[in-house]
Amino acid sequence: MGLTQKKMSRTDLLLERVRSGGEAITRREQIELTARLALPAILAQISSIIMEYIDASMVGQLGANGSASIGLVATTTWLFWGLGSSVATGFSVQVAHRIGARDAAGARSVLRQAFVVAIGFSLLLMTVGLSIAHSLPIWLGGDADITQGATMYFIVFALTMPLFEMNYLMSSMLRCSGNVKVPSMLNVMMCVLDVVFNFFLIFPTREISVCGVELTIWGADLGIMGAALGTLLAEVASGIPLFYFLCYRSPQLCLFGRRRSERAPLSAFRPTRRVLLKAVKIGMPIACERIIMCGAQITTTRIVAPLGKFAIAANALGVNAESLCYMPGYGISDAATTLVGQSIGAKRQDLARQFARITVSMGIAVMTLMGILMYIAAPVMMGILSPVPEIVELGVEALRIEAFAEPMFAASIVCYGVCVGAGDTLIPSCMNLGAIWAFRITLALILAPTMGLNGVWLAMCIELCLRGIMFLLRLRSGRWIPKDLRKDTPAATATSH
Repeated sequence: MGLTQKKMSRTDLLLERVRSGGEAITRREQIELTARLALPAILAQISSIIMEYIDASMVGQLGANGSASIGLVATTTWLFWGLGSSVATGFSVQVAHRIGARDAAGARSVLRQAFVVAIGFSLLLMTVGLSIAHSLPIWLGGDADITQGATMYFIVFALTMPLFEMNYLMSSMLRCSGNVKVPSMLNVMMCVLDVVFNFFLIFPTREISVCGVELTIWGADLGIMGAALGTLLAEVASGIPLFYFLCYRSPQLCLFGRRRSERAPLSAFRPTRRVLLKAVKIGMPIACERIIMCGAQITTTRIVAPLGKFAIAANALGVNAESLCYMPGYGISDAATTLVGQSIGAKRQDLARQFARITVSMGIAVMTLMGILMYIAAPVMMGILSPVPEIVELGVEALRIEAFAEPMFAASIVCYGVCVGAGDTLIPSCMNLGAIWAFRITLALILAPTMGLNGVWLAMCIELCLRGIMFLLRLRSGRWIPKDLRKDTPAATATSH
């Protein structure tokens, strides 16, 4: 045992103590473990957004039409991503519970089934995306000068869906097993490669000066299509090592690196009724939420579209800029899902509550700081994304409105991650839907005609604050804990302070 522990990292040792039902873990160790899981995820999310920021600024150099073309279909791409991620979540939460219960064989069984279901579902999404690509920009109310670019971008995006689905599934599985570092590092690599590929694919061959030396840089001059192809190539480059680390190196989830006598037959990849039903129970509310929520976002795009292409571009670029603030919250949310999921699997409900409080507090603190920075740096952030003064001015005003929502936005993001880790997805999904439709869309319809884009973002700010309060109340109630674990059983938790 001593040799085994020497080979284990500090993070692995702490996670092993979470899985050990009778072993105490102090408050200080809980905070340390949360930080160890959250920090790599936060850095990965920030790097991802920085690279997307650079990506958007590259497209922004093409002018208002380029930014507006991608911005027009942005909410629909989020819908497809959301549907894909909901399928992965339905299986990865089950893996976290099984690892928490020290059932590695069961976790690998769920992973095999997840691969089959994810591949089939992503091919379905790809087919749907290709079938609507030509009509989508028209449905969304885009002007004739941006619909062609939007169609080309969405076609390539649809073709990347199987790659995205598998990459998201593999990253989610590694995170739920406690390995946050590898998917985070590979996410950073993917983002860097995306920028590199865009550098050569978006722009034409050109002359640049480096330290007084004139260099000729080859370029494919593909414009918007180059941005989409850059993302596709980056997904391929990151997916290969993800597959290797998950299926050959993961201690709990390794599928192909085991001894022949331990390898499962092909029939083990056949989805079972029990696992599928559990995946549907967890993932279906998330999928429905994403459909209806992205429908709300598409409705928002239609509200913005009559305001003109400058407003469309500023809205899309403003969302990109704001994501620099809220993506750290999603990193902490990933850590919350892992910690709460494994605590629930180990039947340690008090420990799950402690991790919930720690992660939510951390998320609010980090995103409050990011909101302050966003308010101050809004002109610089928008200036990098677009050289068009009208777009920059509209974007700065929107970001400064949204800065006030960041603390409560953090509460909703991390609380949602806590609920997902516990397998509680139905009520939180309904809360998200109720907030966005009852408050954001209604207020945007009222405010946009008189306040323009500022009215749309003010509606968003008010809605996010109300949603955060709702999630904090849900967290405090404890109803996200599975029913069979809600009764306090100190002997099963052994948590010390």
